[in-house]
Amino acid sequence: MFRLLHTAAHPARGIFSRFLLLPICLLFSASLFFSACREKADAEKLRPKGNPPVLVDVMVAAARSIDNKIEANGNVVANEYVELHPEISGRITWLNVPEGTYVTEGTIIARINDADLQATLAKSKVLLDLYEKTAERDRKLLDINGINQADYDIAIGNVNSTKADIDYTQAQIDKTIIRAPFSGTVGLRQVSPGAYVTPTTIIATIQQLDKIKVDFTIPEQYAAVIRKGEWVDIEVDAAAGIHRKGLVIATEPQVNLSSRNLKVRALLQNGQGNPGAFVKVFINAGVDKRAIMVPTNCIIPDDKNNQLIIVRGGVAKFVNVQTGIREANNVEITSGVNTGDTVVVTGVLFARPDAPLQVRSVKTLDK
Repeated sequence: MFRLLHTAAHPARGIFSRFLLLPICLLFSASLFFSACREKADAEKLRPKGNPPVLVDVMVAAARSIDNKIEANGNVVANEYVELHPEISGRITWLNVPEGTYVTEGTIIARINDADLQATLAKSKVLLDLYEKTAERDRKLLDINGINQADYDIAIGNVNSTKADIDYTQAQIDKTIIRAPFSGTVGLRQVSPGAYVTPTTIIATIQQLDKIKVDFTIPEQYAAVIRKGEWVDIEVDAAAGIHRKGLVIATEPQVNLSSRNLKVRALLQNGQGNPGAFVKVFINAGVDKRAIMVPTNCIIPDDKNNQLIIVRGGVAKFVNVQTGIREANNVEITSGVNTGDTVVVTGVLFARPDAPLQVRSVKTLDK
């Protein structure tokens, strides 16, 4: 009997134990929850407010003297240059192209077969002799009224027409002879004796090298600083550092519509060069100009404007600027920055408008 009661009471004790553990678990969970919230709140208090300042290097804008020297690219040009083409088609019967040799004006370079033209000329001369004799007889008959005036006029017309044919044939024969149009140096031969040539065929070139010219282009905004009679500095050999003076002799009146550049021609003094060679031209457009210069790499290009970052009140201010003269590493600021402004030169990519900045160092401008 006792064993039965003991067994029956055992399930009730298990149920009581379970009800007793449930509040303890809930209390422990609540304690953990409030503890985590308290730690999170403490962490939020310790976290810095906003984004940390960007570390940048700056320079103080100041006006300095600059040498406004324009650098332009140019090409060496011969004083005179032509390609020797035949004026008529035919086979070359004689060729004299002294390659790389100086020849005088009028030197015969080549001859084209003119046998047919010579035959036509001889025929015209025979006809002219016949017509002149006929005209002379008709004049005597006209004096004694042996013929009328119309017959005599026809005879004179035959004479004049034949003379015109002779002049035309002689002009065609002259075109079969290719001569040097001026004194100069002959280039490389492009054809061989016996070749059939046309007016599009190049026999050789001839260039006058006693005077060397240089053609170069400058932006249209510098048109006022280049004038006829002024001197420019021309670097004819960059490797050897050889410079020569050039005298500006002419400028193209019209600006190139595609590049907006102005073409200028200068006469190279005391120098030699190969036509077509590349040279650099330096033009002094003004000395001792005062300007604010900044490093080129701190300029932020935009679709419409160029921008710089100015430090004001410890934050970044983006300002639109206008640029002017460019040097190797620096560029002139014509508007948008004043003397004394603090310009960001490094860390430009990480700065944001009105974001805090931390100045690491103050740089100076490298020339």
